[in-house]
Amino acid sequence: MKKVYIGIDAHKDSNTIALAFAGKEPPELYGKASADLRVFEGAIRRIMKKYDLSKEDVALCYEAGPTGFVLARRLLKLGFECIVIAPSKIPQQSGDRVKTDRRDARNLARLFRAGELSGIHIPSVEDEVIRDVCRGRTDAVDERSRTKKQLLSFMLRNGYRYKGTSHWTEAHMRYLRELVLADPAQKIILEEYLQRIDFAVQQIERIDGQMEKLLQNWSRKPMVDALMGFRGFKQTAAMVIVSEIGDFKRFKHPKQLMAYLGLVPSEDSSGGRRRQGSITKCGNGHARWMLVESAEHYRKPPKIGKALSKRQEGLSREVRAISWHAQNRLNKRSFKLEMRRLHPNKIRVAIARELSSYIWDRAQIID
Repeated sequence: MKKVYIGIDAHKDSNTIALAFAGKEPPELYGKASADLRVFEGAIRRIMKKYDLSKEDVALCYEAGPTGFVLARRLLKLGFECIVIAPSKIPQQSGDRVKTDRRDARNLARLFRAGELSGIHIPSVEDEVIRDVCRGRTDAVDERSRTKKQLLSFMLRNGYRYKGTSHWTEAHMRYLRELVLADPAQKIILEEYLQRIDFAVQQIERIDGQMEKLLQNWSRKPMVDALMGFRGFKQTAAMVIVSEIGDFKRFKHPKQLMAYLGLVPSEDSSGGRRRQGSITKCGNGHARWMLVESAEHYRKPPKIGKALSKRQEGLSREVRAISWHAQNRLNKRSFKLEMRRLHPNKIRVAIARELSSYIWDRAQIID
């Protein structure tokens, strides 16, 4: 048992520290310290010196937020026990409407001492680097899509409608570049939109090259390769899923992975009444989004096409068998749900939920 539990309300510039000593006394406020790692380490050592504590006597916690996991990794490296808390998992009283840094720090220390807080997974530096690169690619794709929509709206407002078969083909881009507008200022705006689209395309290509380079030396490359053996998972999707989840073996059962991804239905049951609602959408939203997008591929009949066959080269027979079983089962499941006339989005979520169990199963073989 620890002698003191330290709650940290972490911010960009400063951290508020509260101490909860073993026993039942209320937590006491220690004060503020700079968020700079070296300065904060000095504050922790002063606390240990003041109360004659060793590293084994101290446990620290703080909420997950924009400051990331740098502080937790530093404290763990120094030999302290430190956990990062998901804000949504912190118990709160319904009538409590006062929120300050001091109250938050004391509350964290008190709940940590009571054993009511559980920590989230702290990714390694390697995993976090690749996750940041993958999220950067997503931001670039979002920027490209946003600019394309803005350009189409601009054209529609000015009465220009493309008569070709589809947008953003070479023919459509040539049409936009050669278009002559009524006012020269509008032509400048059109060129600005086109330049932004070209820049976003080049940015995505550069990030794709960086992802390819990072993948070659990533310790989780075998899992990425195995996941690419699934239908609907090329390199980008596989790297996003693996970098967001990290260590799959921390989930003892596939249902835990489903809950982490927020794909399980919410529930409000009491007595003999059982009522389930929409999915919880808790946990990792980025991985959930990618998984739901990949689930769309399982509406098509089972097939190992040319691209999938090439991605499966070098994979074990067991891994390929799981992939083929997933195609057959999920396609049949999708067809049954369509016959029940469920909304397409509900079908995709249901398929994504089952797909996550296949990914978990595959991870047990690879990791």
